[in-house]
Amino acid sequence: MTKPTTPTIARPGLPKPSARWLDRKGLVQIGLLALLLLAPLAAYLLGHIYYVNLASRITLVAMAAVGLNLAIGYGGMISFGHAAYFGLGGYVAGISAYHAFDVSPFMTWPVAIPGSDSMLVIWLAAILLCGLLALAIGAISLRTTGVYFIMITLAFAQMVYYFANSWPSYGGEDGLPIYLRNGLPLVDSNDPLTFFLVCFTGLVLAMAITSRLMKSRFGAALTMARLNDTRLATAGISAYPIRLVAFVISAMITGLAGALYADLNGFVSPTMLSWHLSGELMVIVILGGVGRLYGPLAGALLFVMMETLLGGLTEYWKLFLGLVLLFVVLFAKHGVMGWLAGREPHE
Repeated sequence: MTKPTTPTIARPGLPKPSARWLDRKGLVQIGLLALLLLAPLAAYLLGHIYYVNLASRITLVAMAAVGLNLAIGYGGMISFGHAAYFGLGGYVAGISAYHAFDVSPFMTWPVAIPGSDSMLVIWLAAILLCGLLALAIGAISLRTTGVYFIMITLAFAQMVYYFANSWPSYGGEDGLPIYLRNGLPLVDSNDPLTFFLVCFTGLVLAMAITSRLMKSRFGAALTMARLNDTRLATAGISAYPIRLVAFVISAMITGLAGALYADLNGFVSPTMLSWHLSGELMVIVILGGVGRLYGPLAGALLFVMMETLLGGLTEYWKLFLGLVLLFVVLFAKHGVMGWLAGREPHE
């Protein structure tokens, strides 16, 4: 005869810890999105177009960091060369707009490829080219680990940087202006608020894709590849192709952000390919929270606002950024999102 078990009685008035944590996390995420969306709307209504463009910049920097976070935070691939994809996306937008404005083909052999001022065409080209470049770089880089992987990604990015710097046909080190912002069907891309909404939609889609990937079997395999690739191999799954696919998707997201960033500024130059930009993206990911879905958004908000507010007061604003980064590394290892939303269950 089995011994009857004592029923578990829940304490009234005390919510489950997991539910409380989910409520807190959800409120923080909704708050960040609401802040990013409502602030430029208010600025537009008040006639402060500068702040609308600033919100667009924050959105695109966050979108680029979402791509890097997929590689670093979820895949454990510390890439120091994601500026190559950001800059390549920018150059695709700039070169395509240049040939569309000049009514000249980009190339005539073996097939004629004209320029285009359509954002849809530019986005597709940027995503495909960044994916191909990441496939080539990742196929070589991912055969190494640790500091060797970091240095190889940096080396490839610098090769792309110096190539653009010495390409006089498209401005060389002086850069390439985009005289007219590229267009989108049924949308006035020249309107600052409309362009911001396009960028905001891109950021939300990038985060949605990342979230969907990490909740799938692919995401589980990528997480295990980061934690213990030997255990993943015992399940009959090779870590190399999983990491390579994640690396390519990461580059595509960052490249799309670069194409929009070039349209925002109306200019593209080799600085978009510089290792300094790779470092800034990495700082943004660390500030917001490595491996946090909304970490890049929180990090981008903090980084750009510090640059804007403190940069207007002193040219040594990066000193204060360094102090904040040091504080995060020492006392808030899960970044701003960890501090605001609490720890994740796996942390």
